[in-house]
Amino acid sequence: MGPDPAVAAVRLAVRRVLAGLPRGAMVLAACSGGADSLALAGALTFEAPRAGRPAGGITIDHGLQDGSAERADAVVRTMAGLGLDPSGSIAVTVDGPGGPENAAREARYAALSEAAGRLKAAAVLLGHTQDDQAETVLLGLARGSGARSLAGMPPEFRRQNVLYLRPLLGLDRATTRRACTAMGLDPWDDPHNVDHAYARVRVRHEALPVLEKTLGPGVAEALARTARMLRDDADALDDLAARAYTDLEAPEDGYSVAIGLEGLEDLPRAVRTRVVRMAAVKAGSPPGTLAAVHVDAVDRLVTAWHGQRHVDLPGGLRAVRRSGKLLFGPA
Repeated sequence: MGPDPAVAAVRLAVRRVLAGLPRGAMVLAACSGGADSLALAGALTFEAPRAGRPAGGITIDHGLQDGSAERADAVVRTMAGLGLDPSGSIAVTVDGPGGPENAAREARYAALSEAAGRLKAAAVLLGHTQDDQAETVLLGLARGSGARSLAGMPPEFRRQNVLYLRPLLGLDRATTRRACTAMGLDPWDDPHNVDHAYARVRVRHEALPVLEKTLGPGVAEALARTARMLRDDADALDDLAARAYTDLEAPEDGYSVAIGLEGLEDLPRAVRTRVVRMAAVKAGSPPGTLAAVHVDAVDRLVTAWHGQRHVDLPGGLRAVRRSGKLLFGPA
């Protein structure tokens, strides 16, 4: 008799991503102790030896709740009990910019990347599911974001030269919880996941259930599918923009970055605005604060110029139109 269908689904998802990694290289599971990452850790324990790869587990103690150190120790014991070796916790300080959620995420990734580098891990596996993807798409839609944001979380990405993989994006949260039950694992329910002060929690417990009730079942799956298609579109447009940027880059004339206007104004808007954004970021404008309103204002220097002097950008930068070029530099 085979494993429970939920366990089989999680194991298959992990098996697929392991197949693309170097044989014999360490793989780490990032595990909070919640159902998603715990099911991931259990599946990795089963699949890694069969794929000829050592596997370890890391949990991050954000220090944001009373008893967080004890909770991290409990997760480490669970991971070690599963057979993940090494298993450990890393305490971080959450005090960066962008609000508590962003600061916690930045601290978490910094710690995971450091651990992966130290252990020479080929990849770090994350437990995000289809439901997380649907929530991400709705949050991006509410912010009026572009295709890249609506494309949601990528199945793989690099950060600080570390490969991160999300094997469970095709599985829903109910499957990971059933898998934990079938594997005899007792997941921890983070109180932050029911705290309606967080926008993601409100989307999870209020917005998505209303959409499911109004439109019928399958909304989360449809949103995740939309994200996959938009990611393909965004990747293609980004590639076209990168090529155009290379072709249009001009001598800086004392500025940080210069783009030739001839050819830029003839590009489709979806490509042209990406080129503008690339130029601003390369000049030093922070990507996290460079918004669509800034890019649109610079784009008007290209397509609707009536002698306007400049556009101020985040990071103390300025864009100006001069001598057939779009110039980016310090204000």
